[in-house]
Amino acid sequence: MDKCIACGLCAEKCPKKVDDEYNEGLGKRKAIYVPYSQAVPLKYAIDDTICLKLTKNRCGNCEKVCPSGAINFADKAKEKTLNVGSIILAMGFESFDPSGIDSLGFGQHPDIVTSMGFERILSATGPFGGHLCLPSDKDHEKAPEKIAWLQCVGSRDQNRCSNAYCSSVCCMYAVKQAVMAREHSHDPLDCAIFYMDMRTHGKDFDRYMEGAKKNGVRFIQSRVHSVVPSLDHQGIEMRFIDQDGTIQTENFDIVVLSTGLQISAACVDLAKTMNIALDHGNFVKTDSFNPVSTSVPGIYACGVFTGPKDIPQSVMEASSAAAAATEYISSARHTLTKEIVIPEERDTEYELPKIGVFVCNCGTNIGGVIDVPDVVAYARTLPGVTYAEENLFTCSQDTQDKMAQVIKEKKLNRVVVAACSPKTHEPLFRQTLINAGLNKHLLEMANIRNHDSWVHASEPARATQKAKHLVRMAVSKSMLLNSLFETQLPVTQSALVVGGGIAGMTAALSLARQGFPVSLVEREQNLGGNARKLFHTYMGEDIPGQVKTMIHQVNDHPMIHTYLGAVIEHLDGFVGNFNTTLATPESKVTIDHGVAILATGAVEAKPDEYLYGKHDAVMTHLEFDGRLNKKDPMLEAAEDIAFIQCVGSREEAHPYCSKVCCTHSIHSAVEIKKRNPNANVYIFYRDIRTYGKRELIYKQARDMGILFFRYDLESKPRVTPSGTGVNIRILDHILKMPVSIDVDILCLASRIQARDNQALAQAFKITCDSDGWMLEAHQKLRPVDFATDGVFLCGMAHYPKPIDESIAQAKAAASRAITTLARSSISVGGVVSRVNEKLCSGCQGCIEVCPYNAIQMDEKKHVVNINAALCKGCGACAAACPSEALTLEGFNNEQIYAQIKSAMGA
Repeated sequence: MDKCIACGLCAEKCPKKVDDEYNEGLGKRKAIYVPYSQAVPLKYAIDDTICLKLTKNRCGNCEKVCPSGAINFADKAKEKTLNVGSIILAMGFESFDPSGIDSLGFGQHPDIVTSMGFERILSATGPFGGHLCLPSDKDHEKAPEKIAWLQCVGSRDQNRCSNAYCSSVCCMYAVKQAVMAREHSHDPLDCAIFYMDMRTHGKDFDRYMEGAKKNGVRFIQSRVHSVVPSLDHQGIEMRFIDQDGTIQTENFDIVVLSTGLQISAACVDLAKTMNIALDHGNFVKTDSFNPVSTSVPGIYACGVFTGPKDIPQSVMEASSAAAAATEYISSARHTLTKEIVIPEERDTEYELPKIGVFVCNCGTNIGGVIDVPDVVAYARTLPGVTYAEENLFTCSQDTQDKMAQVIKEKKLNRVVVAACSPKTHEPLFRQTLINAGLNKHLLEMANIRNHDSWVHASEPARATQKAKHLVRMAVSKSMLLNSLFETQLPVTQSALVVGGGIAGMTAALSLARQGFPVSLVEREQNLGGNARKLFHTYMGEDIPGQVKTMIHQVNDHPMIHTYLGAVIEHLDGFVGNFNTTLATPESKVTIDHGVAILATGAVEAKPDEYLYGKHDAVMTHLEFDGRLNKKDPMLEAAEDIAFIQCVGSREEAHPYCSKVCCTHSIHSAVEIKKRNPNANVYIFYRDIRTYGKRELIYKQARDMGILFFRYDLESKPRVTPSGTGVNIRILDHILKMPVSIDVDILCLASRIQARDNQALAQAFKITCDSDGWMLEAHQKLRPVDFATDGVFLCGMAHYPKPIDESIAQAKAAASRAITTLARSSISVGGVVSRVNEKLCSGCQGCIEVCPYNAIQMDEKKHVVNINAALCKGCGACAAACPSEALTLEGFNNEQIYAQIKSAMGA
């Protein structure tokens, strides 16, 4: 591995081609190959099931041509022993193999593909270079006109497979693929999704689905009978039963089987070897209050290994597992730390510019549109450029190592990278400069992906010309770059947690167990939040009892100081050095802290329909749970009980799913049937969203005789008084007839709504979305961070979620907070604004536009001052200053003007 230079000669000379499993068998690879396009490290691997190690059965071509002697057929496996304090299992999943279900036709026609296969078709690094075409077309030129997605393949199905659970992600990825397929298609593309229930329950997922509907994606609620190659060779025939109960037939060019997630046999074997308990579906058995803990102390699990889930939840659980794994070994922190040796930084102040240009091909992502070799050749002609080269993937670790070596050997003192967005990749390349002994701010990026190949895909010649312009502008600016420096500020190693519900208490306990003092602030007079009003989790766990235990743990922990009946009055400072003033019932308190976690929760909305507030028989979920807890006689005596779902949710005014309601209602219905098997229980719903392992309780409810009636937004149930109870009338979608039911109790699954967090958001310099939920830095990759450094979020302040997900996110927030608290100092400065006091007129226009409150007025000097720790380098102040007194380091006027002049002189 150390010797492989990824030159590719071995694969070029290898005579053996096999199906490429990474591309789901849609393409071929050699017996010696790179596992996937952006593999880290970028090294070749030998498929020893094909290229046998026995000398008489291998050709040996790869070994003969390898210039670095990296191929060793006599190599043997080696064992290593690691001494660790905790173990985290993040084993992932495998996609369900539908080849065993004959009625789905997989393997019978090349245009019947799995969802993972379709991902590879759409990918720029896939078998067709990101071009949407029929897999059956050998020339890869014929584009599909109609594509169908078939949901719940390998999920929610005990008849054709043993996977009774819901895989959670399939509905959303089918919608995403349909939207992307239409974007990839040059001609109008007919996309249809066949489903039982659309489970788009995540943050903004419903809004995305509705957008897909408006843009022409068809959603067909049905049960598909069979998928077979058409007898007339006109594509693929799909037979299905529509909502009227009639058999329909429709032909498609491609059928995508939305395959579910399952645990591999190897993962099951490992779990059994470690004596870890597994539950239905062979997922690691966890509980709601310890969602990443296994049955074996010291071993934790996260991601799909604990149950089907999407990327954001997997990322949360990963950080959560990191927190859980270190809580009881925190005393060992830093005892085995190895300090990174950073090369001494060269002083380039008096050197003439020697610019290196590195242009990324990025597979077909850039190279499929732009003539990259032509851009490289042009870069070599630009003033100041002494080196230019093309890289397949400039962001890969191997290329970065090579770049650092080139910078040293060629004595480059400025670097231009022409690749994708600096927003995502600039920190990566700055680290490369550091490793090469250059100041990291001597880097300039030309965004030839987002600004060029992506938006000019249909005009490759002009896109190439634009890429040259962008590179020339970057080179012109780079000649004027200067080294910028950062300073170190001490970190206050304590935390503030706002909100004393389950999420807030979990975060506080996790931080305290790792040795960091915590100030826990709750505006109510009691800890526990909404959980104090709940009954049981869907797995039957006693919520009030668990909350009581958690409150005792918080109150008894010496590192946690709790402030009840307190609100935040004022906040100053920045990451590592916050200063917060609390207003408590007794007095005002000032707290110094390095980080803050916001866990302010959410509230149950009070309905304005279905006779709520006008009839004693109508109540909300929390009110119903209160009666379950108290064994209310009214509930015990009820013969007929109904639940109405989506009350106030998934409507134009509130277009989001409250996520927990379906499971909550079904669990309550099951509890009623357990207490009174003769009771009649009805649930009126739009889509049942018992995602993941929650699907099992949905099946249990049906087996117990609980009746489900579907309704749509245009024909909502009508509720009228009927004696001591109410009457519910609805049009049954199967019978196509009105149904009238008298019930003693009606429980409304009222939406969960965000608290009014505007004052808190303003204090912490964070934002909320249009629905009022606190807005994370990145929905998938940074789901517990805010854009404001040092501030994190968790629980229902982020979005409605059940207890297990709130606890996982709370531990994740604690884990992310510790990345700051565990440090003694932080770096500030670099790309920040500076003020020339001689030019400043004190107009304060910069103060008005600064979104981070980083600028203050010096009343004595009548000029402004900039706090480098708060400045995020957005440049708003420099743009607003009429006298050019403010400049943004790395983007000063001289540098910007050089770029503009370079572009105008094209």
